[in-house]
Formats: sequence, C-alpha cells, structure tokens
Amino acid sequence: MIFESITNTTMTLETIMISSIVSLILGIAIAWTYMYKNTYTKNFVVTLALLPVMIHVVIMMVNGNLGTSVAVLGTFSLIRFRSVAGTAKDIGSIFFAMVIGLATGIGYLTFAVFITILICIMMLALNSSSFGEQHSHQRDLKITIPESLNYEGVFDDVFMKYTDEIILTKIKTTNMGSLFELQYRIRLKDTQEVKQFIDDLRVRNGNLAIVCSLPSTEVGSL
Repeated sequence: MIFESITNTTMTLETIMISSIVSLILGIAIAWTYMYKNTYTKNFVVTLALLPVMIHVVIMMVNGNLGTSVAVLGTFSLIRFRSVAGTAKDIGSIFFAMVIGLATGIGYLTFAVFITILICIMMLALNSSSFGEQHSHQRDLKITIPESLNYEGVFDDVFMKYTDEIILTKIKTTNMGSLFELQYRIRLKDTQEVKQFIDDLRVRNGNLAIVCSLPSTEVGSL
C-alpha cells in the first residue's frame, strides 16, 4: 500500500505522480481490452481510459471516512445517469475501470495491477472463445399469414422436416387486423436448407412475408 491511511497521510508529489501514472496505464489497458472484438466509439473508449485516474484523484482529494463514502457513492451513481443505455459489456467495463480507480486512489497499486492483468486476460480469453455464444443453427422466424388461416398445426410437418426445435414466442395482428404475424425461435437441422425451408412455408402462407434472421441480441443490454 503506497499510502499509510486514506484519512490521515502526507502525500508527496512523488507518490501522487506514481499512482496517477499507474491509474492512467491501467485505464488504457482496460480500454484496449474493451476494444478487442467489440464495436465502440472513440468518446466511450477515451472516457474508459481516463476513468480510473479521475476516480483516483477523487479518492485522494477527500478527507475523512464520511467524505470517502460520499465520493464512492457519487462516482458509482454516475453509471445510472448515462445518456445512452449501455450493453452488459459497457456497464461491466465501466465498473472495472471504477474499481481500479478506487484501488489506486486508496494506494493499493500492486493489487490494482494484479486485478487489471487478471481480468483483462480473462476478458480477452472469453471473447476469443465460443463461451456464451448462441447455437449457430438458431434463428428468429417471422411468418405472416391471412386471418382466415388457422395457424395451429398448419406448419407442423414443415417444421418437423427442417428444424430440431420450434417455439412460438409471439402472435400479433397487422394491417388493420387482416393479417397475423407469428414469431418463432427455431433451431435448424441444416443451415444450407434455409431457402427450401422458406419456399415450403410460402406455399402454406399464401406467399406472404417471411423473415428468417439471426437471434436477437437485445438480451445483451442492461
């Protein structure tokens, strides 16, 4: 620990510079790890890189346990008021940067370096692996049918031929109630037979709109 006490210590220019530089380096490492195999904006990445050193400064500037508690509460509450809803990875990276800033601000530089290396390695390894990926044969299927067609069982033989699993997730009316839109989550037996699968469905639904797409990723948001 570089500081003897967060509440009663004489911080020299040397210790402040060392801890600030370490915070900045660790923040850049976190930002670089976040960018690996991920879509991002420059503004978010720059903020992520600077977040540990900013929190580090906040922690060093407060005096007394009460002040430290208020500072910690205030910095963590920043996440709640982000203007754009973030994904799970965005929120996790922000918490990661804030934890490192808190650690360096209190003076646990070695601990902060160790945690940064450990978590960055795990993030890189997990992002490079197939861990958590959805099944490659899963699809979201939307079928439009006329209101006169009874959808119960009308596609069963087609589904049995081309899919291993089928779940009807939503039914809604469209076009002033003259059409139904059926939404399914399916798992295909063979992704090379998608065209034939759709052609067979078109025969049953009167050649109305059919959409077969990759599964929605909305569950990745917080």
